[in-house]
Amino acid sequence: MKVSLNWLRELVDLPPTVPALVDLLTLAGVEVEGVETTGVAIANVVVAQIKESVQHPNADRLSVCQVDDGSGTARQIVCGAKNYAVGDKVPLALPGAVLGPDFKIKVGKLRGVESQGMLCSADELGLPKGADGLLILPADAQVGAPLAELFPGDTVLDLEITPNRADLLSHSGIAREIAVLTGQALRRPRVEVERERFASEAIDVSGGQCRFYSAREIDGVQVGPSPEWLRRKLEAVGLRAINNIVDITNFVMLESGQPLHAFDADQLDGAIRVRAAREGEEFPALDGKTYQLGPQHLVIADASRALALAGVMGGAASGVTATTRNIVLESAHFAPANIRRTSRQLGLASDSSYRFERGVDLAGVLRASQRAAALIAELAGGTRGELGLGMEGDTPLGFDPAQTMNDTDEPVFSHTVTLRPERVAALLGVEVPGSEIDSILTGFGLAKTDAGWEVPSFRPDLTREVDLIEEIARVIGLDAIPARVQAQFAAASDTDRAYDRAMLLRRALTAHGFAEARTLTLIGEKTPGLALTRTDAENLRRVKNPMNDEQAILRPGLLPGLLAALGGNARIGARTVRLFEIGRVFSALPPEESTHLALVLSGPLAERSWRGGEGAEADLFHLKGIVAAVLGADTTFAPAANPALALGLAVHVGGRPVGFAGQLWPKDARALDATAPVLFAEIDLGALPAASTAGRYREIPRFPATARDIALLAPLTLGHGEIESVLQTASEPLLAGVELFDVFTDPTGAKIPADKKSLAYSLTYRSPERTLTADEVNAAHAKLKDRLKTQLVVSLRE
Repeated sequence: MKVSLNWLRELVDLPPTVPALVDLLTLAGVEVEGVETTGVAIANVVVAQIKESVQHPNADRLSVCQVDDGSGTARQIVCGAKNYAVGDKVPLALPGAVLGPDFKIKVGKLRGVESQGMLCSADELGLPKGADGLLILPADAQVGAPLAELFPGDTVLDLEITPNRADLLSHSGIAREIAVLTGQALRRPRVEVERERFASEAIDVSGGQCRFYSAREIDGVQVGPSPEWLRRKLEAVGLRAINNIVDITNFVMLESGQPLHAFDADQLDGAIRVRAAREGEEFPALDGKTYQLGPQHLVIADASRALALAGVMGGAASGVTATTRNIVLESAHFAPANIRRTSRQLGLASDSSYRFERGVDLAGVLRASQRAAALIAELAGGTRGELGLGMEGDTPLGFDPAQTMNDTDEPVFSHTVTLRPERVAALLGVEVPGSEIDSILTGFGLAKTDAGWEVPSFRPDLTREVDLIEEIARVIGLDAIPARVQAQFAAASDTDRAYDRAMLLRRALTAHGFAEARTLTLIGEKTPGLALTRTDAENLRRVKNPMNDEQAILRPGLLPGLLAALGGNARIGARTVRLFEIGRVFSALPPEESTHLALVLSGPLAERSWRGGEGAEADLFHLKGIVAAVLGADTTFAPAANPALALGLAVHVGGRPVGFAGQLWPKDARALDATAPVLFAEIDLGALPAASTAGRYREIPRFPATARDIALLAPLTLGHGEIESVLQTASEPLLAGVELFDVFTDPTGAKIPADKKSLAYSLTYRSPERTLTADEVNAAHAKLKDRLKTQLVVSLRE
């Protein structure tokens, strides 16, 4: 939206410089997209009158004019334009005038005839382009006066108004904003109020998209050119002057933000009404195009045809022309959504639709009509007739229309918002005196009452306490609010820690080649994998009114959904499947909800390659390694019998049970169309011990390590985890690592007893301070062997 600074100066005192005003508006949230300087600021360009014009003796397309420039001596000018007549007043560039880069006017000869200057077009002066040829000036222009007096310099700001600030879509709205931001007084245009004669019958309004409609009769107008001041205001912001009636409606729209439209009353067939368009109804618009309408479009119509597309554009048949003598002046409030939809569907936008689709002030409808009527009486004559009003339905306006028809421009209040001074300080971080708060909000048109702050109808965006605080912040300036360093960080919440842990798990599992899955929360009692959750039937959370049997239970675990996803991938030919999920599970027992991690994998560890072979199949040991890697070094495993599993393990972290892992029976894997063993694990994340998510770092070893092997003969029932635990808890500072590298059994009993197994370990020893001697390593190794023999039922194989 464009605003003229000359126009704004009539309403409020502006900052001393344009950059200061631009900064003021930008910091207050009114973005300035462009700054344009207009008007004539060229020295030695004056108003001249053509006294005589004859054909150039040596050129068919040139004329020789004698002009009066106010100096008392006629000046001879050679001119190529044809759009003038003797007696016209035109701009004259005198010798010495500079009209552009390297274009300085001087006395010279054109085809042998001396020319003592140049008659100018609008384009040559940097003014908005008009008709081809010379710029014809008003008849009352003073000969010899500098042209800058007719076209004073102006600065135009191109503003980007956010959709919630429809109150800024006018010069009055911008002036009100500047007045509050600068503390200056706002000068409102006064309207001469006449006693209204209301029509006895209400205007027929239907279609569901018009809240309030008014139509004012004005008879006996004289349509003609607008005065210079009015044309100048319109042209400054990019509107073309048409005639005094149309120009007044545009002027009032730019001044107040309320669009208006004038109909030629003599072209109407009966009374005006507001209705929905008929299917396929044709509408010839003022832009020269005919539009096909439908019931979704709202029109202003008479008894026989559509006269205007409501809120968007008037019709060609009822527009004001030079022969118009009687008019009907429309001012209304249309539904923003309908105007926006109509404009987009038809590809037809206008200054009116731009404002209506953002919402105009309901209380400003009749004020704008009064303002326009007063200007029409001043500039076009005429007599006011009846004022017709119309509303659809019984929804009250919230105010008496007559309340808005006065010369005080007092706002109509729509609702009340409470404001606590302590809340202002809490949100802004700075104390704002109560008197300053009152001054700011009063300047924006609000009124303070015992119940709170009454909000004017033109600010529907102010609905909450925080909205009022934002207005205060905009005025005192966000740059004036001191930045303060917080004394301390807020303590991390359980939610923060749970989120951080889940993200770490996601990163770890994706690094191991897993893809995250999202499965359904609702499952059925026959869903494969339900038995793996080890939930009794009476403890299942059931849906009271399920849509079907497959969505009757809130999942007690994640494995049913993940196994179904694995099966789906296997059925489309996936050889290797690695999936995980982090999500909520449910139980009838406390805790009723908890967050679990589950993972499934099946297939070779590496895909086939042209270099030959393929990796081994994933097995339970591979699964254990992945689970231990993502849960941490404190993870241990113990055998756990489960008839639903071929192999089962209980998972512990820090000695606390947190979940289970295992391998499906081959028949269950085949039921999923898996061609390799199916392995899985499910962990209750809520059962994991609290731990820091920060990484632990240690210095890279500077001294070499020494390895010693040890072979044990142990019962078949003794697990590797128990042996590793005895070694790691031996308080031997030189022990740096334990690695199981061989397991051997002999069911025949030929080499070792059939009820025994042989386990071979490599133990690594290292000191962070020095290179170990053989004696030191041997002593530590002997200590660990003794501990194994005393703590476990094992024997050493020498």
